[in-house]
Amino acid sequence: MSENLPPCPTCSGEYTYEMGALLVCPECGHEWSPAAAEPAQSTADTAIRDAVGNVLADGDTVTVVKALKVKGSPSGIKAGTKVRNIRLVDGVDGHDIDCKIDGFGPMQLKSSVVKKA
Repeated sequence: MSENLPPCPTCSGEYTYEMGALLVCPECGHEWSPAAAEPAQSTADTAIRDAVGNVLADGDTVTVVKALKVKGSPSGIKAGTKVRNIRLVDGVDGHDIDCKIDGFGPMQLKSSVVKKA
């Protein structure tokens, strides 16, 4: 019966069960509707969003929202630095933007530290 049920969206627990029209996670107690959860999961997995929630795409221009330390550089990247022509990638440790920054060269950034310009 529970082989076809999705895992809990909150804690990723695999022991979900049906209770009427809802799915319930016994590990965290989260209850959700299976019809409402499926479309939200599929769109959230494909879109990369910035710190404000805007959807990013290849070729966008973004602005760094907080100062970033760069290994080997005494100054780092200041907040407000514009980064042009980004490329979205599946990076390591959440670094999902590949770009070139003037004065620093090629590097990868996390989408949570940039805002669409």
